[in-house]
Amino acid sequence: MADAVDARRVCGMPEKAQLHVAMLALQFGYAGFHVVSRLALNMGISKLVFPVYRNIIALFLLVPFAYFLEKKDRPRLTLGLAVHFFFLALCGITANQGFYLLGLDNTSPTFASAIQNSVPAITFGMAAALRIEKVRLDRRDGVAKVLGTLACVAGASVITLYQGPTIFAPTGDDKPSLQEVPFLAAVAGEGKNWTLGCVYLIGHCLSWSGWLVLQAPVLKKYPARLSVTSYTCFFGVIQFLIIAAFFERDAGAWVFHSGSEVFTILYAGFIASGVAFAVQIWCIDRGGPVFVAVYQPVQTLVVAIMASLTLGEKFYLGGIIGAALIITGLYLVLWGKSEERSRIGKEALMAAASPASSGGGEREVRSAKLASSITQPLLPPSSTTSDNV
Repeated sequence: MADAVDARRVCGMPEKAQLHVAMLALQFGYAGFHVVSRLALNMGISKLVFPVYRNIIALFLLVPFAYFLEKKDRPRLTLGLAVHFFFLALCGITANQGFYLLGLDNTSPTFASAIQNSVPAITFGMAAALRIEKVRLDRRDGVAKVLGTLACVAGASVITLYQGPTIFAPTGDDKPSLQEVPFLAAVAGEGKNWTLGCVYLIGHCLSWSGWLVLQAPVLKKYPARLSVTSYTCFFGVIQFLIIAAFFERDAGAWVFHSGSEVFTILYAGFIASGVAFAVQIWCIDRGGPVFVAVYQPVQTLVVAIMASLTLGEKFYLGGIIGAALIITGLYLVLWGKSEERSRIGKEALMAAASPASSGGGEREVRSAKLASSITQPLLPPSSTTSDNV
């Protein structure tokens, strides 16, 4: 027992401390991705070329691990599964990343990160609408999840519809950071518009949540998470290449013009899609999905500091109010999920102690766990990670 505990120590640091350090490092890594992506757009990197290179790097990182680590667990690939992977890529890679870059180009890294905090609540809403997750308004956890979802929707609406006065401007200039054009003109590609950018970011969150929900049935048929992610990434690259062939006619857009452009793409591919993915899997395995999700707002704070220092980003009243509502909603949903899983655990113990009703109790617990597992907000859910909290 002592040897097992010591084995989990790194440089004398207990595992619990390792988890907190890893999660802080993870949030800094993802925060850097928001800022680096905005820098890439400011340098003129194509919004179609950037995700192609990013996902190619991620694919080369994922494939070796998926091939060797899941060699015995990976089922045979069928045409039906390939179609599922194609649509997962369409939702989780192409639409997700495409909407994100369009939204980021029209808004700012801080508010892009703030809106992402609504993903767990949106995922719960989708799961409830599809009857994958039950809504129990007669329980505290059910009320908390519903209120959290409504708070996230309200926060996203405030950010989208109300920009408000400038609260903080590093340069001391009260002029808007973006040279805005009317909404319809921005839709036509004639300039940038804050409201349109927020609409794109909401589309990004909807795509991300849809991707999480759609993975639940796929992972039941193909329980090899790294392989699913690799196939999804592969089809995502193909889809972006097809779109770029029609809409990116400038051959020069595929050429790197400076070391800074190379750095932004390598950071997005290696750090945001490679190292961060591995750290996140380890943290979820050791600490559980709720533990990981609780740290999400730290990313927004780090992004705000980084963007202010590197990009001179301004903060507006509407964005601050909206971010506060979204983060409040996030924690309400997470608290509701934690309470639900605690209740399920107690029911499992009661069912085990009652032999006459153990069969029905086990079925109810198993069903509740399956329903609750899909709302994991950061990674594809699975039975191995959903039981850790």
